[in-house]
Amino acid sequence: MNTPVLTVSSSPHLHEKSSTSSIMYQVSIALLPALAWGIYAFGLRALLVVLVSIAASMLSEYLLGRFSDEFTLWDGSALLTGLLIGLNMSSSVPLFIPAVASAFAIIVAKWTFGGLGANWANPALAGRIFVFFSFTTPMSTFVAPRTLARVMPDAIASATPLGLVKTAVSGGSVGLDANALLAQTGYPATNLAQSIAAATGFNAYTIDSFLGNVGGCIGEVSALALLIGGIYLLVRKIITWHIPVVYMASLSILSWLFGGLPSGLGLFGGSFFPPLFSGGLMLGAIFMATDYVTSPITRKGQVIYAMGCGFFTFLFRYFSGMPEAVSVSILLMNVITPTIDRFIEPRKFGDTREQRKLAKERTV
Repeated sequence: MNTPVLTVSSSPHLHEKSSTSSIMYQVSIALLPALAWGIYAFGLRALLVVLVSIAASMLSEYLLGRFSDEFTLWDGSALLTGLLIGLNMSSSVPLFIPAVASAFAIIVAKWTFGGLGANWANPALAGRIFVFFSFTTPMSTFVAPRTLARVMPDAIASATPLGLVKTAVSGGSVGLDANALLAQTGYPATNLAQSIAAATGFNAYTIDSFLGNVGGCIGEVSALALLIGGIYLLVRKIITWHIPVVYMASLSILSWLFGGLPSGLGLFGGSFFPPLFSGGLMLGAIFMATDYVTSPITRKGQVIYAMGCGFFTFLFRYFSGMPEAVSVSILLMNVITPTIDRFIEPRKFGDTREQRKLAKERTV
């Protein structure tokens, strides 16, 4: 008669139903509102860019899986990487650019370092940054959303609001905030945004940025769609609030305190809300900075990490030649993550202040 084998392990005994694949697919689902708005705003060309990015990502994953003992094509990680890269592209980019970015992300940023869970940087971020510095002009050229296409001049449509403000400040425009600089360049606002602005007192450009009626990358223009996806991830407990909220709050506070300096407005002359809804902040803070592998494991470490992301994003946006800088900022903090984890260790289960004090007395 066979004796049943009893496996004994130390506490705590936790049962978690989620898996790597379920997490990856749920994050992909959370990105669908941003994808849907991107397709509506920029047309079917946006969908084609995303599909090419996903196809290149999954093809790279398949080919490398054939030469290794791990076949991870269907765990959802390659799908999510390709989707994130596609959403970080302009709908006007040549199709080889998202393909190159996805291949670099999977082959170099992910598999070179040992595959899923061993990468030091978020693969989608690494792929986007690689093609951004390799093909800067097409990666910095955008098209107007359909809501503004008829009233937006081509010269303005080819840049994001952040890029236009950066150019105006560099050109010597001083004494004006971001919204006034956009008005000076002739950037239009939708009738809906103007109506809401008249009723609420918020600026029309801020409202359009929140809704998604601005130029930019496919998946970054609508803060509303990204917030819907972020709320879904919070409800499903895929992410916690610490990294996104601290990241966005630190950038907004720094922008409000010091963001007016380049324009000659002095301290407290910057804007609080426009930086939240501009560029790729929402996409980066909710979906890329929260990557399990490349972010700290402790809550305190995550707060420090998020504050660092906010600081670097502020620094690059206002005092460098880059108008965006979310991807570079998160990548820099990915590098620092192991150091944060080294000095901020998780508290052991059952560990108390009295036990630590007693152990310290014994060593003395």
